[in-house]
Amino acid sequence: MYFIVYGAIRVMGKREIGKLSMFDLVVSIMLAEIAAFVIEDMEKPLSHGIVPMLTVLIMQIGMAFVSLKSRRLRLMIDGKPTVLISKGTLHRDEMRKQRYNLDDLLLQLREQNIDSIGDVEFAILETTGKLTVFPSNQSNQSNSGGNGSSNNRGSAHTKQKARQDQVDGFQNIKYEGLPLPLIMDGKVQDQNLELIQKTRFWLKNQIQQKGILDFKEVFICSIDHNGKVFVSLKDDSK
Repeated sequence: MYFIVYGAIRVMGKREIGKLSMFDLVVSIMLAEIAAFVIEDMEKPLSHGIVPMLTVLIMQIGMAFVSLKSRRLRLMIDGKPTVLISKGTLHRDEMRKQRYNLDDLLLQLREQNIDSIGDVEFAILETTGKLTVFPSNQSNQSNSGGNGSSNNRGSAHTKQKARQDQVDGFQNIKYEGLPLPLIMDGKVQDQNLELIQKTRFWLKNQIQQKGILDFKEVFICSIDHNGKVFVSLKDDSK
């Protein structure tokens, strides 16, 4: 049973070893319970454990395969990341929905050497329960400039501003610190377009400049804090 469970976990994929989604966690618990059920009663045939384990394993692999094709199903199974902090502002409603208390938030911030919510540009609660934190630019400058002079800090800030101003056509983008998905699996992420104060017409022009005519042809389109647009087609051969 040990080797059967080990083989089942390997077949389920390396993602199981790292960060488990809720669905993967349930499957792993079920495999362990089925194995224990057979081990406790040595008189039961091994098939009483192998058959249900194979059934659960096939179901998990089938769901994983289908979720590769459907983002809607992925969101139903794994959920979606939740923004808890943006621009130093704490979103209490989102914390309440996720039943995520302030002590948990402060603990995970301290683990990443951040002691103030005001120093956080974005804090995102991933579907695995991990908190991804992007410090604000002011926090980064204060940390990196602790051993340098104020002139060096001012120079670094000036260079950063100059680089952002040099990006053609993106001077009005307010979003910093995190690549934003604008299209996922051919679906336009309108809420992210609103965040950078852009429209679908603007997005259409951006992909047309790369020779793409329709949103549905795009697998992923994202924009970083420098205004650089990344596009990947569903069909890589194109």
